Amino acid sequence: MEIINKIKQFCFVALRIKKYEMMSDCERVIGKPIKYNPLLLKGKGIISFGKNVQIGVIASPNFYSHYTYLEAREECSEIIIGDNVAINNAFSIECSSKVVIENDVLIGVNCSFIDNDGHDLAIEKRNIGSPKTARIHIHQNVFLGSNVTILKGVTIGKNSIIGNGSVVTKNIPENVVAAGNPAKFIRNL
Repeated sequence: MEIINKIKQFCFVALRIKKYEMMSDCERVIGKPIKYNPLLLKGKGIISFGKNVQIGVIASPNFYSHYTYLEAREECSEIIIGDNVAINNAFSIECSSKVVIENDVLIGVNCSFIDNDGHDLAIEKRNIGSPKTARIHIHQNVFLGSNVTILKGVTIGKNSIIGNGSVVTKNIPENVVAAGNPAKFIRNL
C-alpha cells in the first residue's frame, strides 16, 4: 500500500508541481515557499516569500484540481508574503501595484486578491485605457475564510477575521470579525 501512495503522490502531485514551475515566467522571485500544491508565478515584477510559507493544503478541497496563481504584472509590481503564512488551495493574486501579506496570516480555499480594476471602467477606454490600481495590505495574524475576495485599496487590520464568501471593498480595522458582500463589521474580537 505504501508504494501505491508514493506512486499517487508522484503522478498527481509532484509532476503537477514541476509542470507549473516550468510554466512560471517571473524571474524576480525571492525566497522559497513550501509547495504542497502547484504554484504559477507570472509577470515582470517582484514576488517575495518569507520563511515557512505554505502553498496548498492536502486535506482540503481543490487539492488535485487547482493551483495557486501569483502575478506581479508590471516591472514596478510587488507581491510580498511574510513569514508563517498558510495559503489554502485555489488562491490567486493579480497585482499591478503592491500586495503585502504580513506574518502569520491564514488564507482559506479559493480566495483572490485583485489590486486593480482589470480594465479602464470608462466605456470608450475599456479596451485601451489603463485600469486604476491601489495597494492591498493584509496585516499580521489575519484569518480569511474560504471564497474571500479582496479588492483594490483594501487594508485589513491585524488579528481580524473575514468570513466565508466575503467581498472586501473597504478597509477593515484590527481585532474584528467582518463578513458579507460587501464585507461589514460584525463584532469585536
